[in-house]
Amino acid sequence: MTAQRLLLDTGNLNMFHQSIGSLTLLDDYRRWRDRVFLDEMAKSESRGASGDTQGGYYYPNGKTKSASTTLNSYSATEYASERYKFNVKTDLLEVVRQLRKRNVPVFQDGYYRCVADPSFMKDLRADQGFREVARYPGMGQGNPLMGAGAPNQAIYGGGQYGQAMFVAGEPVMPTGFVFEGVRFFESTNFADKSITVDIGDGAGAITHTTPPGLFFGPQAVGVGIGGPNAQVLINNNDDFSRFIILIWQLYAGFANLNKDFITSAFTVI
Repeated sequence: MTAQRLLLDTGNLNMFHQSIGSLTLLDDYRRWRDRVFLDEMAKSESRGASGDTQGGYYYPNGKTKSASTTLNSYSATEYASERYKFNVKTDLLEVVRQLRKRNVPVFQDGYYRCVADPSFMKDLRADQGFREVARYPGMGQGNPLMGAGAPNQAIYGGGQYGQAMFVAGEPVMPTGFVFEGVRFFESTNFADKSITVDIGDGAGAITHTTPPGLFFGPQAVGVGIGGPNAQVLINNNDDFSRFIILIWQLYAGFANLNKDFITSAFTVI
């Protein structure tokens, strides 16, 4: 929130139109920062298959890689039951169980986090139990900035799955969508990923897209800020004030601090 407020502060530049310029810079900054965090967390794949003692990757039905770009095959029976898709009753519960067995700490609200690609989220929402959480959200949420009391009420307030909304024209932090001990957030900032796998449909081993869902606890990624936090700078090369050029600037370092606090899960499409 500190970084966001700084990005919205342009000093004495009264002519700067906030709804166009400043919010555009804020959106660009948030997308970039999200992508950096996602890329750092994705490094957990180098640990190998996740389990009770280490983080790593997780594919539906617990499939492991036979090579760096190849996944072990699914059977025709698994294909018929769509076990190549990330499943709530088996895969999600197994990922959460592994996080707990590894003693991965939870965030202050008592939940883990999952940042998911829309296609990953689509497979989760295909489960009736997952959808029931949105149908019966509880007592409601009085303040959109305090979503811990009834986290799923935000789904009725605009912004699917409790994504970032706007209150009085200002962006607020997303509240997420809670299910089975995990607070879910949707992101479109993931890099495209794929793997070679035979899903049991008779087409053999071919390349399939694998949208990710990253499950993690606190202290998984560290940030070191050099100097001031993210700030807006004005370019003085403005042709005698005929137009305004503004950019955001941040000197910082990002690092994956503990790959065992992260599970990089995937679904196959």
